[in-house]
Amino acid sequence: MRKPISNTLRKLGLTWRITRRVLPLAAAELERWTRRAAAVPNPELRRQALASLRHKRFHAEGGSVFAAAAPGPQAAADLVALIVALQTVSDYLDNLCDRSVSRDADDFRLLHRAMADAVTPDAHTADYYALHPNRDDGGYLAALVAECRRRLVRLPGHTAARPHAARLVGLYNDLQVYKHGDPSGREAALLEWFGRHRGEHPGLRWWEFAAAGGSTLGLFALFLAATDPALDDAAAGDVAAAYFPWVCGLHILLDYLIDQEEDRVSGDLNLAAPYPDLDRASERLALFLRNARQAVRRLPDAAFHELVVDGLPALYLSDPKVRRQGLGALARRLLRAGGPASLLLYCYCAARRTLPAQRPFNGIQRPSGSLH
Repeated sequence: MRKPISNTLRKLGLTWRITRRVLPLAAAELERWTRRAAAVPNPELRRQALASLRHKRFHAEGGSVFAAAAPGPQAAADLVALIVALQTVSDYLDNLCDRSVSRDADDFRLLHRAMADAVTPDAHTADYYALHPNRDDGGYLAALVAECRRRLVRLPGHTAARPHAARLVGLYNDLQVYKHGDPSGREAALLEWFGRHRGEHPGLRWWEFAAAGGSTLGLFALFLAATDPALDDAAAGDVAAAYFPWVCGLHILLDYLIDQEEDRVSGDLNLAAPYPDLDRASERLALFLRNARQAVRRLPDAAFHELVVDGLPALYLSDPKVRRQGLGALARRLLRAGGPASLLLYCYCAARRTLPAQRPFNGIQRPSGSLH
């Protein structure tokens, strides 16, 4: 019984550290980038930069929890700065593509070159706006990329982590290009993309693979692993394989699950909609949850990674949109599959959502709107 007890104590300690130490660091970083975004010269780019920071700050705050497992204060500070900067790049570019007058795949591909450059410090940077209708951001996007690079090279194991991070960013960028394309052809493009990877992930459906590609959690797990100077290629590969596709897929499928009504109204692509019914969706999400838990148990500091997995159903299924869309039975099934930790975290998240002021629950409340 010693291991379960020690894991529980570890998770409690991590939760305290997230609340008291990590999230204040994330808040300071977000404030810094908000000031920078407010100075963007182009009105449309400024509006989208500020909107992404205002309405999607949850993503950066949530990603910053990986810093709770860092080996010391400086490593934690570097991780928070890196994660906030990279997630801010992701959210900003998502806004530009979602709300762009352009449907140019080359434009979207070039914009997302910033994600690849951010995790490849020795690559030549590009003129990311060269094909975009709006261009003058006053150096905002370039500054975010530079911050990612500066913080990444401070992590002693970054050399081993970088190839695996680049692969995950490549999948992420592919998804952004295909899903933001012409609605009449985007599903065909995603099917063709999945066809090129089907052999690597024979148990996945095309929309599950696409969803896994849309998560940044695997990147953040690799950054945490890179705080270890002994990290080698095999160990970094183990982290990437544990998170992709299972943890990453669970993350984004839950997000799309609770956003189905919003996406139907807006006409946006929803990657939970292809399930034929709620029973099938429940079965597949439970499979992702079980596989995610099994995968992360093989990683160093498994208690931390289990906490990440336990928290995903708790966070998303406590959203009021679950009840409004008649997803209560599915939520109960998934929470049972998650076990006692998910149930406890669910109760915590649900209780925090009832607070009159509706303040973010220590930085991890999900705002309205789609995650990706």
